[in-house]
Order: sequence, then structure tokens, then C-alpha cells
Amino acid sequence: MPTPVRRFLRTEAGSASLLLAATVVALLWANSPWSASYEVVWGTELSLSFAGADLSMDLEHWVVDGLMALFFFSVGLEVRREFSVGELTNRRRAAIAVVAAVGGLVVPTVLYLLLAPAGDAVHGWGVVIGTDTAFLLGALAVVGPRFSTQLRIFLLTLTVIDDIMAVSVIGIFYSGSVDFLALFVALVFGGVLWGLGRLGVWRATPYVVAVVGLWLATVESGLHAAIAGMLGGLLVGARSPVREEVEQAARWFRAFRQSPRVEVGRTARFGLDRAISVNERLQAAIHPWASYVVVPLFALANAGIDLRNGVLTEALTSRLTWAVVIALVLGKFVGISLSTVLGVRLGAGRLPRGVGLGHVFGGAALSGIGFTVALLIARLAFDDPVMRDEAIVGVLLAAVLATALGWAVFRIAVRFGGQTDADLPRRLDPPVDAGRDNVRGDVDAPLTLVEYGDFECPFCSRATGVTRELRARFGPNLRYVFRHLPLSDVHPHAEFAARAAVAAQWQGKFWEMHDVLFEHQDQLEFEDVAGYASELGLDVEVFLRDLESEEAAAVVQADLVSAEASGAVSTPTFFVGSRRHVGPHDTETLAMELEASRNRSEV
Repeated sequence: MPTPVRRFLRTEAGSASLLLAATVVALLWANSPWSASYEVVWGTELSLSFAGADLSMDLEHWVVDGLMALFFFSVGLEVRREFSVGELTNRRRAAIAVVAAVGGLVVPTVLYLLLAPAGDAVHGWGVVIGTDTAFLLGALAVVGPRFSTQLRIFLLTLTVIDDIMAVSVIGIFYSGSVDFLALFVALVFGGVLWGLGRLGVWRATPYVVAVVGLWLATVESGLHAAIAGMLGGLLVGARSPVREEVEQAARWFRAFRQSPRVEVGRTARFGLDRAISVNERLQAAIHPWASYVVVPLFALANAGIDLRNGVLTEALTSRLTWAVVIALVLGKFVGISLSTVLGVRLGAGRLPRGVGLGHVFGGAALSGIGFTVALLIARLAFDDPVMRDEAIVGVLLAAVLATALGWAVFRIAVRFGGQTDADLPRRLDPPVDAGRDNVRGDVDAPLTLVEYGDFECPFCSRATGVTRELRARFGPNLRYVFRHLPLSDVHPHAEFAARAAVAAQWQGKFWEMHDVLFEHQDQLEFEDVAGYASELGLDVEVFLRDLESEEAAAVVQADLVSAEASGAVSTPTFFVGSRRHVGPHDTETLAMELEASRNRSEV
């Protein structure tokens, strides 16, 4: 199944076109004969009353202080997930993204302060610190390398850190006077969120109520609502699925299939909710709305500048406009590129596999697309509408120039640096060798399915049913190969189980041990595995000696090296023929891929 990161990437990249369309509509509307209606619409007051309490703002403020809090809540959820179970759990890999993000904040800020005119313009330094994730990933899809998953994940990690710093800047430097009583209430709601996570509360409703309370108290305190959104998201815990809960949910759904009654279905639904962390469930519910509704609405409300009557000419000759442009385009490019190079050279961390410095330079250039956060801070930083418009023109112009610079840098990297794809390898390395690999089925079958698996991985356990169905469907035309990819950092018994399968293989019982290990993947202690060997009729003394041998460890290590060379980083990873399969690994999807493989071979 697709990882949350990949789903996040697809949603962000897909929303970029809608965001661009909203920006164009805002500009056309503000410069049309109906431009007066633009101000009227966004200045319309909207009030909410409940039990004598009133909350009244115009539509523009509802978007900025209300809906944008939802956007930052979505960002906060993703940040927490990445630190808990995602890319940022690898501290060494995250270190480079942190270093790059700091460089992408400091250098643009310094450039802006050096170039901006004195006086009130100095307050706009925060405009140049943020990067718009949606526009960045959308531009990368257009001007970047053909395969760029690893680069996109690196840039997403960078923008996650960037968002944390940008929201911190908004809270510290661009909020109004503080009501400390309301701030105390906000902290209480934050404590409630933290407590819900510590108590293991799995229903989403209490979290939503606490987040709404946090938002209301934050708005009342005078702090910007972005703080409430980001903090709320950060306080909603994330975790990997617990195998026992996943299996229990599966049992309840089987019960519903056998007895499709309302109460059984409700139990099954609750079981599914419990198996998935509140963080991911809220992300799934909120993120599409944040990407496809909130951010475009924000652009529609804030990008509409009336450029007539010499406004555009004045903006293009303003030091403030060009300070924003240069700080975003050159500052982000130099800051991220230089800090990444220094971080790698000084040993602070390493780049993801498949990502070279040329790719990073191209991504750094695209990071000059500030847009959403830049427009938000421009609105907060300048009371003077003329200065605000000049800053917004600079943000829009920088987005165009940063995209062009990114295109040029990627082309230079291809032509002079030899860098093309920024992704993991996609071909099986080495190819299947019937003398070395464990093959189920006819070794000369025309179709090949290779799995890199982990005996302690619950998803691999369920995939055994998929491979069984595929072998039944294709019969003698399919050979199935299993290679070891024990993820020892999350599955402590995985490597031991892999060596047990190797020891059984040397006595001609690999597949029998393979099946038993998956059937009892919650019982993989030494005594358990020795018992399985006895049940399978192996020479237990020889088995145990082989199990502890360096030769068995070497076989597993060879498969690990093969997995790295082939681009397999998670389990299960499938290869159809020699091509790495990307996407769902259910029976129908893999069957379609196998049929496509057959058709390609017949051409």
C-alpha cells in the first residue's frame, strides 16, 4: 500500500494547479471592471454566536485566522507523524534537512535586510523565510527529473522543518498584544491534547474538541491562529499500526462479511479506527480539504492586487519588491545549497540514496517559491497597503523566477553533472538465479514475481495470501521468489527468523519453514524456531548449528545488499520481472502488472 508520505506528496502536487488557478482568478478579478466587488466580498462580516458569546470577523480574516489554522493543523499532523514514524525518525538523514532549512531561513533574511529600504520595510523580513510545499512539488513534477520520489521526500522533510520555523516566527514576531488569561486557557487545551495521547484515547472526537478550544483561546489571546493549528497538530500522536489490533480488525470484518448486521459493522468500523492512529485518520480527513479548498481560498483572498494606474510600474521599481525577489530566489538557492554541501562535507548527515547535489541545487532553486506563507506574513507585516502590494508582487514574481531557475539548474545537472533520476533504483539487482534464489514454481516459468520480505512484518504475512492466489491464477506460468529484507530496527526477531529460513533451506525445507514462520510470526524466539525445525523433520542439531553460523548470516546480508541495490527499502517490496512495483500490492493489481509484463515480453 502507498506510504503516508507518498499519499501526501500526490495530494500536494495535485493541488498546485488549483492554487495557481485561484491566484490567476484573484488577479483577474482585482483588475477587472468588477474589482470593487473583490473588496466587498472579502470585507463582508460573518459572526458566530453561542450562549451569548460572539465571534465576528470579515471573510478575509475567517480565511486567514480560521481556515489557515486548519491548514497549519494539517502540517502539524504531518510533522508529528514524520518525527514519530516517518522520515525524521532517522536522525542522521533528518539532520541534513534541518541544516538545509536553517540555511534557507538565515541567508534570505540577511539578504532582505541588506537590500530592503530603511524604515517600516524592515518588518517584512519574515516574508522571505517560507516555502510553499504545494507549489514546490507541483513545479518539481513539471521541471524536475522524471523519477524524483527520493528528492521529493527530501524536499518535503525540508519544508516540514521550514514550516515549523515559519510558524514560530509568526507567533513571536507577527502576533499582536497578548491576553495572558486566554493564553493560559490555550495552554490548558494543549495539555488536554497531550493527555489524550498519553492515555491512548483512540477516538478522534475528543481531539477535535480540544483543538477547537485551543484555536478559540489562541485567537482570543492575540497570537496568530497559525500557532494553534501547528501546535494542535504536533500534540496529536502518531504510531505504526499494532499487529494485534490490525489482526483483530481483520477478524471483525470477516465476521461482518459472514453476518452483515449493523451492530457487527459498527464493531468492525471501530476496530479499523482503533488500528490506525488518530494522527493518520485526521490527516486523511483534513489534508484534502486543506490542499484543495483552504489554500486556494487563501490565494483567492490575498493575491488579488489591483495593478492598474501605475501600481505595477511602481512595484517593479521598488527596492522592497526586489528585496523580496532576490531574497527568495537567490537567498533560498544559496542558503539551502551551501548549507547542504557543508552539512554533508562536515559529516552532519547524508542525503537520501539516489539524490545527488545537482538534485539538491535544483530543489533549492524551487524553494524560492514562497507563496502561501509569504503572502500570509506580508499581510501581517505591513499596515501600509502600498508596501503590502509591493511585497506581494515580489512574492508572485519570485515564484515565476524560482521555477525558471529550478528548470535551468536541473538541466545543467543533467548535462554537466550526469544526474538524471532522483529516485531509488527500479530494477532487480542481481537478476533471479535459480541456483541461488528460493523459487516456488517452475524455475523456467515465463512470469516472475520477486518479494523482499520480513518474517515479522504483518503486511508481509498478509501478502502470503496474495502470492498464493497469484500462483493459483497463473499456475505453471509463474515463478515466485522470496528474498530476505529483515527490518531489524522495528522487528527484533526478523534477522534471526531469516537465518532460520536459510538453515532450513540447506536441508531442503525453505518453503515449509517460510510458511511456518509467517503463521507464527508472533512466536519467533529460539525455542519456538527450534520446535518448528523438529516439527518439519529437520535434523535439529545441524539446523541449530547452521542457524548460528556466519554462512547463514552472509546469505541474509547478501539479500540485504541486493535489496539496497534494487531500491527495496520497505517490506513487502515486489518486483514484477525485473521492475520494481510501485503502488498497491493486492492480488488484482499485481495480476494486472504480471499480465502487462507478459504482453511486453511478447512484443
